[in-house]
Amino acid sequence: MDRSEQKKALRKQLVEQRLKMPDRVQRCDLLQRVLRIWLVNRPDIVIGAYWPIKGEFDPLPALHRWKEDGELLDEPQPRRIGLPVVDKLHKTLKFHAWFPGCPMEEDAYGIPKPKDTQVIVPTLLFVPCVGYGTGGFRLGYGGGFYDRTLSELQPKPYTVGLGFTEAFLDDLEPEPHDVPLDAILNDNGVVWPFS
Repeated sequence: MDRSEQKKALRKQLVEQRLKMPDRVQRCDLLQRVLRIWLVNRPDIVIGAYWPIKGEFDPLPALHRWKEDGELLDEPQPRRIGLPVVDKLHKTLKFHAWFPGCPMEEDAYGIPKPKDTQVIVPTLLFVPCVGYGTGGFRLGYGGGFYDRTLSELQPKPYTVGLGFTEAFLDDLEPEPHDVPLDAILNDNGVVWPFS
């Protein structure tokens, strides 16, 4: 089995494992707490995230609360949240403003995306991890959308992977095109960089 077939099998195994987690609610609650605490005192006002699929952790409740906290603090600029929209021509992602109740539609992959909202440029970007390892490297779904986006997005946002404890891979070997994340959070706390 070549490397791409191995990665494909590993992705499938990790997604199945994630979908069958018996303590999903508790782990999601823990990661919501980790995320909310991690966001305290961050200077960012525009955050990019993702719509959860295939059992991924849902960052949107914590981010909506973060946005509301900014409104309570009466900050000079409103906090904004963006979700990815695929740029089919360049096979990259653009981030469109999202808020609870905003009009949504499915993209070509069947994933909900904001419909006709403003394009925003995040300074902080949360990225889903199918798997992750040391050095800030992640295993995604294999489409390369985040790697291409991160290599082109200016200014480059601070990137944070989100995943569950079981998704850690101690033998994950990055490929030359892989762009490392600045941090990784899981349901136990910050797992990269090591403190």
